[in-house]
Amino acid sequence: MTAPHSRSRRAIAVPLGMAMATALAFLPNVSAVAADTAAPRATAADATPLSYVVNVRPGHGPSSHVKKAIAKAGGTIVTSYDQIGVIVVHSSNADFAATVRKVPGVQSAGATRTAPLPAQSTTDVGTPKVLSAEDVAGVEAVAGQDPLEPLQWDLPAIKADKAHEKSLGSRKVTVAVIDTGVDDTHPDIAPNFDRDASVNCVTGKPDTTDGAWRPSAAESPHGTHVAGEIAGAKNGVGITGVAPGVKVSGIKVSTTAGFFYTEAVVCGFVWAAEHGVDVTNNSYYTDPWYFNCKDDPDQRALVDAITRASRYAEKKGAVNVAAAGNENYDLAADEITDPSSPNDTTPGDRVIDPSECYDIPTQLPGVVTVAATGAKGIKSSFSNHGLGVIDIAAPGGDSTRYQTPAPPATSGLILGPLPGGGWGYMAGTSMASPHVAGVAALIKSTHPHASAALVKALLYAEADATPCTDPYDIDGDGKIDAVCEGTKNRNGFYGWGTADALDAVTK
Repeated sequence: MTAPHSRSRRAIAVPLGMAMATALAFLPNVSAVAADTAAPRATAADATPLSYVVNVRPGHGPSSHVKKAIAKAGGTIVTSYDQIGVIVVHSSNADFAATVRKVPGVQSAGATRTAPLPAQSTTDVGTPKVLSAEDVAGVEAVAGQDPLEPLQWDLPAIKADKAHEKSLGSRKVTVAVIDTGVDDTHPDIAPNFDRDASVNCVTGKPDTTDGAWRPSAAESPHGTHVAGEIAGAKNGVGITGVAPGVKVSGIKVSTTAGFFYTEAVVCGFVWAAEHGVDVTNNSYYTDPWYFNCKDDPDQRALVDAITRASRYAEKKGAVNVAAAGNENYDLAADEITDPSSPNDTTPGDRVIDPSECYDIPTQLPGVVTVAATGAKGIKSSFSNHGLGVIDIAAPGGDSTRYQTPAPPATSGLILGPLPGGGWGYMAGTSMASPHVAGVAALIKSTHPHASAALVKALLYAEADATPCTDPYDIDGDGKIDAVCEGTKNRNGFYGWGTADALDAVTK
């Protein structure tokens, strides 16, 4: 079975009720988010304004010759990331990319979207719902835990509860949430928020206005939930993050309509690289193409630009962690049918070769690719997989019908904060990735001088080997829902294994 497709990698969302007089009576808005209900978008016409990336030789900036050629082709430079040789351009010339590709010094160029600037409005998420106290009735406060922690089955699943007895992580470590924005006023996030490493990158150019990294009331709560999973403070309020002693920043790259475009993602990685970030979490794919094929000149330019940006961040010391996706795709298969691209105008079925067409940044070199597990510790029904593609696994939740947690937890989904001071459940590889980002932050806390490469090596070496689930019939209907290939120590469902937070702070 597959989960609903979404730009931010959330698969399922179920509300959490207001509950339990002793522990939850003070919570202002304990809720969760409904599944995506994306509205159709109009097809972009020729000669409409689009955004482009023009990739040139890194380290030198665009030459006067290239600048003149961009202007002559009808382009206006928005910003230039000279460190990596990526220029962000706006143009209404339908032939802009084809024209600029012929210019000496231009290595690749392509449109970052198929919808005109700005992207047409969509409904990204449903309205949060508040349920009754009965949904979490019977959950009792536990000494030494935040009040909602008994509902977080995902923490003991990676031994984070035991890890917290040893270390909560270092205040010198920052994890950047490259996402839909982070509500830094939330009581579970405010104590650990790193304002200096936060920014709005939606246009492709950094906006450092105070609070620009926050989502508006109309935007997805996705990034706030992710931030809390990573570094929710252990402060007697709400939930506890995997690494509750580290800092977290918000790098907003999603438009109001919910699109993660290349220029914003490039900006996000470069910002993280230059602001001392130790780990980036990337729970999204870069719109509008689920897979970007190298034989298409536009898509090749997008792969080129984000590869440069993610490698630059790693070179500067950041471990880049990304969600594998929620379609139950085998990313190591010979071919995949992608029905959702381009998702900002009119998508249509296309058959792609995943060895030549990349989900970015998930499948880029050096990126830690994370699959999701449920409350029973097996691959989530929706999680993408693939031998040699998946690096590691972590809790991302699943339908309680498939994987029911042990009491006192009541939901098979992942609990985290929502903007405005609430808490709620979500599920997806979007939720698995921040668990791994949190573990990476604990490793960096334990080994403060470790390079990004060493942190990744320790992350994989310390993971708990998890053998293939065979046969994998998650819904019990007698039909195989996915096939796992590989050995106990490395396979297509769990990679090197399930992330281990306890080893992260003790080895």
